[in-house]
Amino acid sequence: MAKIKVANPVVDLDGDEMTRIIWKLIKDKLIFPFLDLEIDYYDLGMEHRDATEDRVTVEAAEAIKRHGVGIKCATITPDEARVKEFNLKKMWKSPNGTIRNILGGVVFREPIICRNVPRLIPGWTQPIIVGRHAFGDQYKATDFKVPGKGKLTIKFEGEDGQVIEHEVFDFPGSGVAMGMYNVDASIREFAHACFSYGLNRKYPVYLSTKNTILKAYDGRFKDIFAEIYEAEYAEKFKAAGLTYEHRLIDDMVASALKWSGAFIWACKNYDGDVQSDQVAQGFGSLGLMTSVLITPDGKIMEAEAAHGTVTRHFRQHQRGESTSTNSIASIFAWTQGLSHRAKLDGNEELARFSKTLERICVETVESGSMTKDLALLVGDTQGWLTTEGFIDKVAANLQKALAA
Repeated sequence: MAKIKVANPVVDLDGDEMTRIIWKLIKDKLIFPFLDLEIDYYDLGMEHRDATEDRVTVEAAEAIKRHGVGIKCATITPDEARVKEFNLKKMWKSPNGTIRNILGGVVFREPIICRNVPRLIPGWTQPIIVGRHAFGDQYKATDFKVPGKGKLTIKFEGEDGQVIEHEVFDFPGSGVAMGMYNVDASIREFAHACFSYGLNRKYPVYLSTKNTILKAYDGRFKDIFAEIYEAEYAEKFKAAGLTYEHRLIDDMVASALKWSGAFIWACKNYDGDVQSDQVAQGFGSLGLMTSVLITPDGKIMEAEAAHGTVTRHFRQHQRGESTSTNSIASIFAWTQGLSHRAKLDGNEELARFSKTLERICVETVESGSMTKDLALLVGDTQGWLTTEGFIDKVAANLQKALAA
């Protein structure tokens, strides 16, 4: 079988621990045997990030800008224990955060639905896509401990000399305080990305905030979304039979539990972090979740698995023990990135390959071949495959599907 020629490169961002092991297996068994593909490789493993003063992460993000497609393995964000474990020079920032800050855009997370994997929320029969505004708010906040009694104020000094100052709280004793921010330009990008994605997927869009409490802060999100929707998307949504609505976050959480899915949920940064994990678990597993960062113009995508580096399984692997680690989200990181490469290049053969690999992954699970995490969800009598055994099974099924 002749390999499919891919005209332009993709950026391959390698990662850490068990997902790094899986990453190589996926490339060796599911990608390179079928595609004539040039990769621009960056090692984002913890040791190499430390050796390069984390410059490699910035270089990887710039490469994604150049090529339009990045495909990322899960990586470690170090805490105090990891700094000690790896003897790091410092506690380096999250690679995902660094890449998001350079590329901009919105993270969309979507469950991979397998009919035989039970859902904690059985009514969720169609995907719920969480669009997370990956900028500012708590993730860029300034927080500190207040040592004792005193007055907390917040102050803005404009370039034009305008001064805005508010008294926040008169502390009777010690406590904690925080100041956070966002910017109109980023909120506008968030709105455009969500509405464009809704049109692309043919799903309605819901924005959730707590504007009744944060009248100025969350109210700004609500107002900008409404302004952009009316000016640029209302007619397009109407023609497509779609709707847009703003809801309070508590109302939206309750409604989402009652609905069957098939909508895009636009969340502020922290809300998106929390709700995407809840949606993943509600559909069965964080190992069955795609995650893509898309710029507002739709030209640049970074695809990744939505889970971590599976440290516990990596410790087993280091001891020479067999593991059964779910690789589906990592496989879908490759298919999502390659689908975007196909879209940018007009490569229909590559697009078909990507969709076929996704279908085969789901059909392999639905036929009873799966890793231990999914088998435990399915039931006591369900058998499971090793990490490599599952990928081998998918590779064999893919070979048959492509030959047919």
